[in-house]
Amino acid sequence: MAAVFRLSSVCHRGVKPLFYRSTLLGRPLALPLKDQESPYLLSARIHASQNLDAASGSTAASLHWTGERVVSLWLLALLPAGYFLPGAVVDYSLAAALTLHGHWGIGQVLTDYVHGDTKIKMANAGLFLLSTVTFAGLCYFNYNDVGICKAWF
Repeated sequence: MAAVFRLSSVCHRGVKPLFYRSTLLGRPLALPLKDQESPYLLSARIHASQNLDAASGSTAASLHWTGERVVSLWLLALLPAGYFLPGAVVDYSLAAALTLHGHWGIGQVLTDYVHGDTKIKMANAGLFLLSTVTFAGLCYFNYNDVGICKAWF
């Protein structure tokens, strides 16, 4: 619930307030609905995902979060390794890590900004296609050209 303050409670005695003493500093934002006469708080319309309990996969979400952090640390270790030890193992590891990192990052953007069942399915299909083409392209570049490490550094 939003707190309402009066300027008189903020200003001390002997200090002239900037505004009229009964002016409110903060009010909850309320908007009337067209079919209802009573206003409702705007925060009631904010979309929130369902809470995950222990039985519905919070362990899987925790493992996914941990996996994202491991891949990020893996990328930090692969960058110097690619400079000092360029080779096929580091090239293909970079291809996998970069693709997975990008896939999860774009997936979070889609989760936040795409709404509607059909749109979500189309966006996820496009994301999987993009990730597959990206990984295949990086592997093709590693196999038929100089590789990521030698091209980058």
